[in-house]
Amino acid sequence: MDLDLALRIDQPAPLTDVSTADQRQMFEKWERSNRLSLMIIKKNIPEIFRGTISDDITKAEEFLIKIEKRFTKSDKAEMSTFLKSLITMRYLGKGNIREYILNMSNFTSKLRALKLDLSDDMLVLLVLLSLPAQYDQFKVSYNCQKEKLTLNELISHC
Repeated sequence: MDLDLALRIDQPAPLTDVSTADQRQMFEKWERSNRLSLMIIKKNIPEIFRGTISDDITKAEEFLIKIEKRFTKSDKAEMSTFLKSLITMRYLGKGNIREYILNMSNFTSKLRALKLDLSDDMLVLLVLLSLPAQYDQFKVSYNCQKEKLTLNELISHC
């Protein structure tokens, strides 16, 4: 049905008196595709989002670009969210400690993907800080050692 034709190819040149039958047919197919695409897109996007975009847009591709610009994710906001989650995490003594530490490691990986590199030593310290009082003896013992633990060693000790 070529519903996405208007999204796949650029708009053909406007019709003139010297336009060929093929050019007219292609223009009409593109126009139909554009109208249907725009209608389908607007129907499937919630009203709260559609209301932020002006109604004078007549091209489906333009409409999608406007929506994308309006709702582009912010790396800074995402970075702040991950960092806040990582810093405020606390192990409550319930569940598997290995999964908890790996979850913290997962946040660190997400931050690295956003170009905020936290060292493994920093992650080990954050894990130790987030452990409850029942791990206090282990924390003191770790702080008295000269060697630093890797994440895997920390998991096995916990």
